[in-house]
Amino acid sequence: MSLGLRFQRLMRKQGVIAMGFLAPSVLGFSLFYLIPFVIGIVYSFMDKTSGGMFVGLANYETVLGSGSFRKAAWNTLWFTAVSVPLLIVVSLVLALLLNGSVYFRRWVRTAYILPLVVPVASVVMIWQIVFDWNGSLNAWFYGLGWGRIDWMKSEWARAVLLIVYLWKYVGYNMILFLAGLQGIPKDYYETADLEGAGPVRKLFNITLVYLTPTMFFVVLISIINSFRIFRETYLIAGNYPHDSIYMLQHYMNNMFMSLDVQKLTAAAVLMVICILAIVSGMQSLERRFRRFME
Repeated sequence: MSLGLRFQRLMRKQGVIAMGFLAPSVLGFSLFYLIPFVIGIVYSFMDKTSGGMFVGLANYETVLGSGSFRKAAWNTLWFTAVSVPLLIVVSLVLALLLNGSVYFRRWVRTAYILPLVVPVASVVMIWQIVFDWNGSLNAWFYGLGWGRIDWMKSEWARAVLLIVYLWKYVGYNMILFLAGLQGIPKDYYETADLEGAGPVRKLFNITLVYLTPTMFFVVLISIINSFRIFRETYLIAGNYPHDSIYMLQHYMNNMFMSLDVQKLTAAAVLMVICILAIVSGMQSLERRFRRFME
């Protein structure tokens, strides 16, 4: 038997083994995610789920014409546009600080990772105690002679949500940036020192340039996580929070509670299209950057 034929059989056998290991994951993903999503797309074009008729884009027109949906979409986009750049800047600054010789660096890294380990539901009570009308923060303000603030029933709710988002994900992004920073060869910085380059020049000409692939990934993950802030918002503020933090997931959750499956699925499809557009745009920018660097 020729060596080439043996190699082909070996590769075929390895492929069968690989498919066997992947089969449970593929089956689970298809059963719990892919198939329900496809069914949801079908429902979004029907007038009802059982024995319904095809109504075309009528459900999408109804959703887009809804003031609640437009408010939820605007709040979600606003939160993403503000929170993601803020998260990137904070996590990058922390990563740059921890990448140097910082005392207790390992312990500080562990502290920033803890929010990813601790379940959100178990710490929501702390946020409620802090930002409640009779909470600890208002108690401190009262002790200083300042007025109380209704944090979750005013425009300040956006600030509270930003704080929770940063607290939750800054550690994860920081670790990703640290991995990217430690992958930059030290020779580049030594050469820059010999040429008399300052810290700012090294930051923009070396660090940020070679950190760009990591930056694309971190921005993409941060955008996706910003669409998942509903869990924290729901646990803190409930089904009907202040208008400023009424998100797309709130709209879909309320449609589910009223069993309006058609509007729910139409809104979900629109959100998925928006996320796919953002992801495609980020991937296109990354490919262009790679070609530019090559």
